[in-house]
Amino acid sequence: MSVAKKDYKRITTKTLFDMKTNGTKISMLTAYDYTMAKIVDTAGVDVILVGDSASNVMAGHETTLPITLDQMIYHASSVVRAIERALVVVDLPFGSYQSDPKEALRSAIRIMKESGGHAVKLEGGKEIKDSIKKILNAGIPVMGHLGLTPQSIYKFGTYTVRAKEEEEADQLIEDAKMLEKIGCFALVLEKIPAHLATKVAQSISIPVIGIGAGNGVDGQVLVLHDMLGMTHEFSPRFLRRYMNLYEDMTAAIGQYVADVRAVDFPNENEQY
Repeated sequence: MSVAKKDYKRITTKTLFDMKTNGTKISMLTAYDYTMAKIVDTAGVDVILVGDSASNVMAGHETTLPITLDQMIYHASSVVRAIERALVVVDLPFGSYQSDPKEALRSAIRIMKESGGHAVKLEGGKEIKDSIKKILNAGIPVMGHLGLTPQSIYKFGTYTVRAKEEEEADQLIEDAKMLEKIGCFALVLEKIPAHLATKVAQSISIPVIGIGAGNGVDGQVLVLHDMLGMTHEFSPRFLRRYMNLYEDMTAAIGQYVADVRAVDFPNENEQY
């Protein structure tokens, strides 16, 4: 018997579990500022990720590592003020949770109190189990992240597909089940073989959100600037560009420059 699809007025962690149960795919995008978050929320995206990818797309760093906890709180605060429907998940940045569960809890508490975010996301499996449990025990929802974990880029040495070999794939499945068992409400799988992602999604009850993980998972996430075509240097196989704002914006700004120089802007109707 088919289950009627529900129109969710406000997304919560329970909503995402219900969506997986009834087969409704979950949409997730990044946002880092008020204006863009307002648009994303109004368009009906279920989850907004205030990602540490802000380090790349907003600040121009090569990796996600340099962004600080204070900067993540700033971006998250801007996003939270904009939303009415979406669930806001905030990345814990590199160095704010890996070394000490108590530090992880302090970092998560700061994000929740100072930004108003609804949940935090941490990269890793068994190696950060104690940090995740500490945060969960404080009543803070946690989203996991396995597969390609960009905060560990210098450990991996490359952004290539993860878990192609049996040993790493088995460990990923084990970590996914562990994250579900200790209480994570959802899981991101990044850049792993589609068949493995499907297997993970079918083997655990919490929603699995994919990025470069095929369509057999419970939802998808992309970086907003990538899918809108604002960035143009980054072109992985999993990225679909829904617009080409890089070219459109460049053309519009170029036209503005030309109009100013030609004293065509402002014209008589555009002045007092």
